Amino acid sequence: MSGPGMLYVTMQPNEGLSLDQFHEWYNNEHGPTRLRIPQIFTNGLRYRATDGKEPHFLAAYDVTAMSHLETPTYLTLRANRSEREAATIGQVKVDRKFFDLVSSQQSPLFMPIEQLTNAEAEGLVLVSVEVSLKAGADIAEKEVIRWYEEEHMPMLSKIPGWLRSRVFRTPSVIEGAGAGEVKIVTLHEYAKENGLEGPEHKAAMDTPWRTEVFSKYIGDKSRRTYELFYVFGAAPRELQALSRLPAAAAFSAAAPRLTTTPGENPVIESYVTAADGLEIPYRLEGNVSDAAPTVAFSNSLLTSLHMWDPLVEILKQNRPDLRILRYDTRGRHDVPTPPVPATLDMLSDDLATLLSALRISQLHALIGVSMGGATTLKFAIKYPNLLSKFIACDFNVNSSEANTAAWKDRIAVAEGVAPDSGIGKLAPATVERWFHPHTVTEKKDITSWMTEMVAANRVQGFRYSCQALWDYNLREEMKGCQVPGLFVVGEADAKGALVKAMDGFKGLLGDKGGELKLVPLAGHLPMCEAPQDFWEAIAGYL
Repeated sequence: MSGPGMLYVTMQPNEGLSLDQFHEWYNNEHGPTRLRIPQIFTNGLRYRATDGKEPHFLAAYDVTAMSHLETPTYLTLRANRSEREAATIGQVKVDRKFFDLVSSQQSPLFMPIEQLTNAEAEGLVLVSVEVSLKAGADIAEKEVIRWYEEEHMPMLSKIPGWLRSRVFRTPSVIEGAGAGEVKIVTLHEYAKENGLEGPEHKAAMDTPWRTEVFSKYIGDKSRRTYELFYVFGAAPRELQALSRLPAAAAFSAAAPRLTTTPGENPVIESYVTAADGLEIPYRLEGNVSDAAPTVAFSNSLLTSLHMWDPLVEILKQNRPDLRILRYDTRGRHDVPTPPVPATLDMLSDDLATLLSALRISQLHALIGVSMGGATTLKFAIKYPNLLSKFIACDFNVNSSEANTAAWKDRIAVAEGVAPDSGIGKLAPATVERWFHPHTVTEKKDITSWMTEMVAANRVQGFRYSCQALWDYNLREEMKGCQVPGLFVVGEADAKGALVKAMDGFKGLLGDKGGELKLVPLAGHLPMCEAPQDFWEAIAGYL
């Protein structure tokens, strides 16, 4: 197997291609597709030129082993381009280069860019230097590399703000021996504030050894300077460019699974892959800024991310500053292969995976209901650094034998083949049990909507996901929770029994406990039954 290296791609969009179309395609389709194969690509970084030269854009991907770029896993990506990708690429001048890593030196302050937050990463400086070698390339290559390693990079390390320097060689081994003129490429990374062009930099550029190396071994030299402006995750998140595109630019593809809705209210629908290989669908909308505070929602068992539709509309009207993230809890569509029962640990890990793929370093708030409420509390306990506050609704802090028995009975109904069995029979009984009598009789459209949603759940998904509620107890764990939380419950949930249960455990949260708010004329899903009343209960806290 070959060693590590880099895929280095410079791009210049043709005059007729809008930058918004170019960025939306690259950030939502092209880049994330590659970051979904971490065994090949450890990162994906986009830079814009700061030297006024063309090409204006650079994309750099660190590659774990260059031989991976000759495998079907990678080659299939290129062969199976979407029609949009093929059309867009045709409007861009692209120069793809393959670099083999030779050596690297870094500051003690250096951190891999993919481990930084977006705010920390954006604006980092990259200096790219490419030199061609004179005749006698073997000797020239060794001497140039030796100078870089023994003098030049150590001197560059004295420049304020220097982070890392790396030496690469091209053509890569994957292009074959003697595939072209040998060039040495060095990439030098600096903090946003740095000492480039200062005395330390000038000293590194004027030494006897440097003069000798350039006179004996180096033919041509080119130097480019860039600033970092976008870091890919494994999930599409580019709402800003999408918001400026016309409706005709809407995109939908099965592979990669991606749907984008452009315009004033842009939406991205795609997926992330959990640790066990299960695909978790998500929907991102709201404020288009990558830096906007994000509110995430965790749905209840048997529902989908669309259970939040009424509340999201209210949220968009009242809090346009917020970005909104929803996802389908595992079990809505499918289960891992082979199937395994879900746990609250697993459900909270799914959300952490989603946030990582979207490069969301911390949520403004997480709102969950029922199983999503238990997931929300578990997430706050397990991942306190990823969350500033939470709202957990209509759930119990621990399971009981009676509830476990009830879930097993419902599985039997959902899996049954008798006329009085099946998910279609379970759905209306479930909704009637969930909803306040007022909702059932006076809001039949909501009742029908929810019944259809429940009936659409995968039976096998229900069987395995509901087991997360069979045997858990967060009572002791929540005492150490340092994330503030609000508890909310429909006044008639479980005929009032859940109000008493939540009132009993609200004081166990962290050092100060949590407040409990009731939503009138609502049962188990108050955000669906009475969305305006639910909003009024949480607005001040949110």
